[in-house]
Amino acid sequence: MSVRHLYVHVPFCAHRCGYCDFVTVTGHEDVHARYVDALLAELHLHGELAPETIYIGGGTPSLLADDLLARLLAGLPDAADITIECNPETVTPAQARLLRAGGVTRISLGAQSFRAHLLETLERRALPATVAAAVETLRAAGHENLNLDLMFGVPGQSAADLRADIDAVLALSPEHVSWYELEAKPGTRFAVHHGAELARQAEALEDHYETVVAALRGAGYRWYETANFCRPGRESRHNLGYWLGHDYQGIGVGAVSTLGLERRRNRPGLRGYLAACAAGAAPPHDVELLSASERGMERLMLGLRLDRPLHLNGLAALVDDAACARLAAAGLVERGAETIALTDRGRFLANDVVASVLR
Repeated sequence: MSVRHLYVHVPFCAHRCGYCDFVTVTGHEDVHARYVDALLAELHLHGELAPETIYIGGGTPSLLADDLLARLLAGLPDAADITIECNPETVTPAQARLLRAGGVTRISLGAQSFRAHLLETLERRALPATVAAAVETLRAAGHENLNLDLMFGVPGQSAADLRADIDAVLALSPEHVSWYELEAKPGTRFAVHHGAELARQAEALEDHYETVVAALRGAGYRWYETANFCRPGRESRHNLGYWLGHDYQGIGVGAVSTLGLERRRNRPGLRGYLAACAAGAAPPHDVELLSASERGMERLMLGLRLDRPLHLNGLAALVDDAACARLAAAGLVERGAETIALTDRGRFLANDVVASVLR
């Protein structure tokens, strides 16, 4: 099987943030070693993989002890691009050197904000200075490709707070920045506690977004995807695979794979995952068979997030030509003979524009 992208899920966290809806597990330090064994056992079931990119996400992969991280990295296939997510407070000089020696080429740091009161609201354990210290530690170990993850629309965030976050990011000069709108799903602890302020923040989201885009572009970053910015040549190659509709293999509890028209989801139960992998069996999972039309719709929706024209290549039947013409006249869409792209204005309204483009 030719799989271009491999995702490895490490679910462990020291604390589950109230807005998080990823598959995460707090505590359970006693099974960290068994989990690494399980990941490598599941990987073995997929045969000899030769991915172009590997992404180790979570959870907090950097929460694993150094010897376990080293064992995991040693057991993964070679890849030209290997990203790992780290929380700033977990980064140590020894870990930074280990990651470099283990072949990691890109670090994604979960900063979220540089404002102490916003970090407290987000239930993050790092202090503003912790992020800068982690960046310094990683740079000292030779890491030359760093991403910072941040959020806007945080309860209590002001325009001045956002400006301060932008200044702090630019001062650290990362190669890549991911800046997301905070999403708190209805019913989550975070939405219950901060519902009124989240509603107030919703009125400011458009201004926050435009401020981020203008500031990062002005500092030389390319706004190459809806929420992602990079220095020249520093795009997230792994995430580009998702946005361009490539197949990918996921391993780990809760991990998702998309191979052709088959989507496979490992179930989120940690105990069942560990037991199956220890027995040499496939972990409990669910399979969804996609239609060609459904897969095509996904390729359109994801591809239109990028700043490059999307080559239709058999997808033209899924595009509403009349809607495209109206949107083009409004300055929101650019349609070529075999391509479609959103204008800058269209990208700020992407959800509504893309929904209108699809049949």
